[in-house]
Amino acid sequence: MTVEQRPSPAPFSLVREEDGHVWGDFAEVEGLFGEPRSGTYELFDWVPETTGAPAPAPAPEWLGSTVWLVPEDGTLDAWRLADVEAVGLRAAAGRLVLLGEDDCDGPPEGHRGPVRIHDGTRWLGSCQEFAAVLPAEPAAPPLVLRGLAPSEELRRALATGTRKALELETAVLELRDAHGAPLTDRRLWASVTAWRPSALGPELLDVEFDGSFVDPVPEFARPLWERWLAGPPTTPGAWAGLDTRRRGAWHDLVRERACRRTHEDRPAGTAYTLDGRHVTDEPSLWLALGEAVNGPGGYFGGCLQALHDCQGGGFGFTAPSTLTWRNSDVARAHLSRALSPDGDPYDLFAVTVHALEEDGMRVVRA
Repeated sequence: MTVEQRPSPAPFSLVREEDGHVWGDFAEVEGLFGEPRSGTYELFDWVPETTGAPAPAPAPEWLGSTVWLVPEDGTLDAWRLADVEAVGLRAAAGRLVLLGEDDCDGPPEGHRGPVRIHDGTRWLGSCQEFAAVLPAEPAAPPLVLRGLAPSEELRRALATGTRKALELETAVLELRDAHGAPLTDRRLWASVTAWRPSALGPELLDVEFDGSFVDPVPEFARPLWERWLAGPPTTPGAWAGLDTRRRGAWHDLVRERACRRTHEDRPAGTAYTLDGRHVTDEPSLWLALGEAVNGPGGYFGGCLQALHDCQGGGFGFTAPSTLTWRNSDVARAHLSRALSPDGDPYDLFAVTVHALEEDGMRVVRA
């Protein structure tokens, strides 16, 4: 079962962002997946670290969910690229190309000097000079909502058929799983380009939009979305076999689902158990902790600030309580040598334990 083909009775909805008006419910969507707009950096005189940083492959190779570029002179803050791929090194030119989502649209204050690069756990290398390249806007595929039952307001807009009437402006795709429970949503600029009767039922339409998503779903995450749209996991650790990139995408869905649900806080004194066998990277830390507190698919933070917020109430926990962290040595081995954005080393495992205990969750390491 895919996002493009999913059964009733849990239709999706297209909702006007401004006032919550439901333009219509629908059963299938295509064109939801795409590639986000990426920044491109060309790194010249690239020198990889000698501490085991991989040599870039000829084909794009994923480097990390977050890669930090740190000015070597220390006068400016580091800046980040998200979901970063590297394109192969040209040996003769010492050139490396990074592709990733750039939150800042370029380096701070136009910095062009030497930078050193890390992925939050290890230094990858350095370069003497770089150039930021503004990529061409990717062509957005059309978004088609199939089997849509339009509201009367949408029917009138389609009947009018003018450009102004067909501009529905900012709308939200509300996505529910096969049990009808809210999962996540995606914003788009909803401009109708075509519509026709749907094969999915009488009075239903297939409506096509221009596909201008604010935040498309990366193609690599499609199988994870298909699993979650079929229903949340019923056993813990369903994410354990995923790589770091996909664990991060899994956690994104965990977080987005949690924000659309209410959580009953358990009483003080509740004992929790964390299965630490698969805590080998930062996404797995938050996934395992979320399941320890709130069961399979549960959420309990995705960074230290979010963890503090969760411990304040509303996410299943009441202080004081106890967490038994089984196989804690796995996390200690993998998370004890982290790097801050500016490259300062710190112990993520120890910091997390301290944050838990500071807010009333005593941690027993087993």
